[in-house]
Amino acid sequence: MVIVLSGGGTAGHINPALALAEELKRRGHQVLFAGTPQGVEARLVGQTDIPFTAFEASGFNRRHPASLAKGVAKIARSTAKAKKWFAEVKPDVVVGFGGYVCIPVARAAEQLGIPVVLHEQNSHMGMANQFLSKKAAAVALTYGECAGQAKGAGRVTVTGNPVRRSVAEASRAEGRRMLGIPEDDLMLLVFGGSLGARSINDAVVSLKQQLLGRPNLSVVHIAGPREYDRVAEALALTEDEKRHWQLLAYQDRMGETLAAADVIVSRAGATSLAEISALAIPALLVPYPYATEDHQTKNARSYVEAGCADWLADDQLAGAEFAAKLNRLLDDGQLRAQMTEAARRQPTVNAARNLADVVEESAKA
Repeated sequence: MVIVLSGGGTAGHINPALALAEELKRRGHQVLFAGTPQGVEARLVGQTDIPFTAFEASGFNRRHPASLAKGVAKIARSTAKAKKWFAEVKPDVVVGFGGYVCIPVARAAEQLGIPVVLHEQNSHMGMANQFLSKKAAAVALTYGECAGQAKGAGRVTVTGNPVRRSVAEASRAEGRRMLGIPEDDLMLLVFGGSLGARSINDAVVSLKQQLLGRPNLSVVHIAGPREYDRVAEALALTEDEKRHWQLLAYQDRMGETLAAADVIVSRAGATSLAEISALAIPALLVPYPYATEDHQTKNARSYVEAGCADWLADDQLAGAEFAAKLNRLLDDGQLRAQMTEAARRQPTVNAARNLADVVEESAKA
């Protein structure tokens, strides 16, 4: 089969698409990608061997009505361009992962009778997916509670959020060797997404003496490139302290880093949660409070209700509750074991296979 994947705007839309691509190619299918020319998808897909075709697409600002007309015109032009492209590559199915670029690509497929499958990573469906779900052959979800938002779809199913093999198959032993963490140490991993999170950084820095005072605790703290210098100055780690507290600006080998951890403090973005879930690491989640429709809080609550993690609102980080919740996770091995077992019951580890099955079935139907 020839399968076109499309998504744009954030890495959270692209990473599961690339994970699905790995599974589809393993099954012998040809995979193509449609995205915007300057979006993060152009860079991430460009690091693979997947052919990439660019289409212009953009949203609109409600305070500037003229932007709506421009956005609609751009989508119309890209829809026509996608129809011509499809006539050349003859896809059997199109899979959309969110972002404005999915609209012209999926509309072109609909007009040509090509089935469309959508994947939603968050607990609240994005605007593009909600719009396109009305005519989609299938909608695949990470969280079942947003099924009611997929109105009109031919089939709605929970597949989980696909994770790339480099993460899902990472080993604890490999991660510990890479980081130089002793096997008998408890490892705390702190990160706030690709750019970091100031509030999380500040909260962890405030616990420096308490954390360093714990015997056999290793902290790996990914502050983010914008935050690194400020956090390094605030921590002022001595050479001896640096043996127990590794401060990094970024980490491009997150699979091994996550696999090495015993406890994680992080945001609740779709990709972060999927990777944490795939490796079944106990976590304290701090949702980004300004995410669209507060979807990170909804993501976190769903994961917490499944017994896989604890969570705390961002505006509570400066209080005593953050230290209490973190210390509980570090001290209570039974609680961590329960969270790990609950995470292993989530569909994430098989999400790429589950979604690939839906894609194949939709193409054949």
